Amino acid sequence: MIIINPLSQLIQSGDWKGEKHVPVIHCPDKVKPDTSFEIKVSIGDAVPHPNTFEHHIVWIKVFFQPEGSKFPAEVASFRFSAHGEGETFTDPVGLTQIKVKKSGSIYAMAYCNIHGLWENSRQIGLE
Repeated sequence: MIIINPLSQLIQSGDWKGEKHVPVIHCPDKVKPDTSFEIKVSIGDAVPHPNTFEHHIVWIKVFFQPEGSKFPAEVASFRFSAHGEGETFTDPVGLTQIKVKKSGSIYAMAYCNIHGLWENSRQIGLE
């Protein structure tokens, strides 16, 4: 019999200051409702993540879940395709702008081709 774990049991997290796989969410703590603001997500801010053909970040996804909402909405998806081909490398950094009407949570997930899925989250409030 094959035992299948729920995907949630396979997602790892940690402190991005000591773990090179955790997505780092850069955004304001508070924003004005219905006003665009920037979200930048990066990998390896404190501890550099390798970016080689053998070991790299494949993608980052960003979600926003408004307070009181049952599900988050995917707000951005970044795919990193160059890992040394032709001496070209894509750094695992994504930038987007969004507007929100409510406070809520920003979630980021990243996938490393060797070490799997990683997550991080951050609360955002309204001014």
